[in-house]
Parts: sequence; structure tokens; C-alpha cells
Amino acid sequence: MKKRILLLATGGTIASQPTEEGLAPGLDGAALASLLPESVLARYEVTVRDILRLDSSNIQPEEWQLIARRVFEAREDYDGIVITHGTDTMAYTASILSVMVRGIPIPVVLTGAQLPIEHPLSDGEENLRLALAMAESGVGGVFVAFDRKVILGTRAVKTRTTGFDAFESVNWPYVAQVSGNGLNLNDGALPARSESPCVLRDALSPRVFLMKLTPGVDPELFDMLLQMHYRGIVIEAFGAGGLHFVRRDLVAKLQAAAQAGVSVVVCSQCLYEPSNFSVYEVGRRALEQGVIQGLDMTTEAAVTKLMWALGQTEDPAEVRRYFQRCLAGEVALS
Repeated sequence: MKKRILLLATGGTIASQPTEEGLAPGLDGAALASLLPESVLARYEVTVRDILRLDSSNIQPEEWQLIARRVFEAREDYDGIVITHGTDTMAYTASILSVMVRGIPIPVVLTGAQLPIEHPLSDGEENLRLALAMAESGVGGVFVAFDRKVILGTRAVKTRTTGFDAFESVNWPYVAQVSGNGLNLNDGALPARSESPCVLRDALSPRVFLMKLTPGVDPELFDMLLQMHYRGIVIEAFGAGGLHFVRRDLVAKLQAAAQAGVSVVVCSQCLYEPSNFSVYEVGRRALEQGVIQGLDMTTEAAVTKLMWALGQTEDPAEVRRYFQRCLAGEVALS
């Protein structure tokens, strides 16, 4: 019996066509599907729905909520869902969907392309074929399928602007890879099956600011963020978690932010391996002021998880508790 696959089209490079102002999404989902070989389409029962037609730079929290609702509504009618999406913000969308529809029992697979699918050298067809194969796997969860590799949604990071191997799986093995044996699933990298039914939890707060720490950054920046009513801050700190406090005392500002009820998550600027604030004096000072350790989370996962947590509660202590739990494979807790 053919697997029932829902294709949700949102635009992106894969659907783009040349215009006088540059590439812009032009193809709808049906046109994308029609460009696949007949032998591929014959394998599945594919339903196509267009929900957006945007460059992914314009996909923001409101669009995440729309996509999550469409996925949730379809979860019982299909064996898998493929979402075509631009690459620039795909990792953010995959991360936020992972918590919005946590425990979804079917595969939800995001994919796209570095060249429009109508280009003769495009990677779009191959990526779409891979996404369909993962969508029929029966493995519940949210994934990114790209360049013959499948990545857990909360571990994907775009690391290349033009290369076809655009995404890496950071601090986590690939969920699946393609070889001469077909699609090879890595059981050890698959998300744990949820014992609870999937519930749509799409409330979020966009009032989260991401700051990459640079030597000498002015601590008064935090005062400005408080005045702008930001509720959460994610800091990409140095190395294992360094923040300067000599001459320009960032740590004191972290205390002021905590007292104002702002949740502060600190990750590392290093792409691989976890932050550890217990190693150095500067890190321990930050911990004393109530910062939340990002550990081995990607920046995309930390930002979206904080947005989502702030949508669930206004209590900073409850936000902290969310970060003390692994919700969708986004963090390895010691």
C-alpha cells in the first residue's frame, strides 16, 4: 500500500525563478512535485498544499505558527509530511517545530535547495527525493533532509552559503544517510518515542534577542534591551562560556537582567562541543547571577526554545526548568 505523504510548500530557493529583481519564489507545490521523475511519484500517494510562497528570510514567528498548525492538523491523515522551505532559516523552523508539535508520531521532513529546481544543475530534485524517503520511514519527529543526509531538527545548522552540503548535524550523529543500500537509519540518533499524545503548543514570544559577544562590548546594551521590553536574551559567549567583567562588567548587567525577570541563556560561539560555566571564574560568576547554560545546544535551538518557553510561561523559574529538560533531542544533559 502506498504511503500517504503531504507536501507543504512554503517557497524558498527550490521554488524560485528569475525575476528582474533577482530570484524569487515562483513555483507552487504542484509544479515542484511535477518535476520529480514519474517513478518517484508512483511510489507515494502525494497530496500538495501551498501554505506560503516566501523567501525564508521572511519566515518569522507568525509563519512558524501557521506551519505548525498545518502539520498538527494533518498528523492523523498522512504517513509523513514534507515541507519545502528556504535554506537560510530552515534550521530555525525545524527547531521550533520540534517543540511546537513535540511527540508527533509521523516524520515531518524539511528540505530545500541551493539552486532552483528548474536549474539544470539543481540539488532540489535529489533533496526532495530524500525527504520523501524519510517521510515514509515511520519515524516520528522533525528532521532536515539535505545532500543525502537526514539531521534531527534541533541539531541542524546551515554552515555553507552555496555548497550543496549546506547543513551540518552539530553535536549529534546523522539520523540517516544514503548509500548504495538506500536510506540507512541510525537507531542511536533517532528521537525517543513519546509516550504522550502530540499536543499543539504554538504559543511563543518573539521578544528574544541574540547577541554574539565581542571583546569590549558595552554592557549598557543590556540596559537598552530592558528598555525595549525584551523578555529573553541568548548570548554567544567565548569558548566554554567566557564573558568579560574587567572594565566592562557584563556579569553585573546579567544580575540586573535577572532581577528584571529576563531569562538569559548563554551558549558558546564554538560550533561544536558544549559550554561549561563551571570551569573558569568568569563562567562561575555568570552562573551565580542566574544565567541558563546552553550546553551543547545550537544557537538556533537555544533561540527558538527560549521563544517557545516564554510563550508557555511568564515565570523565569519555569523557563529555567524547561531548559533543564531535553524536549526534542536539542541538548545532552549531564
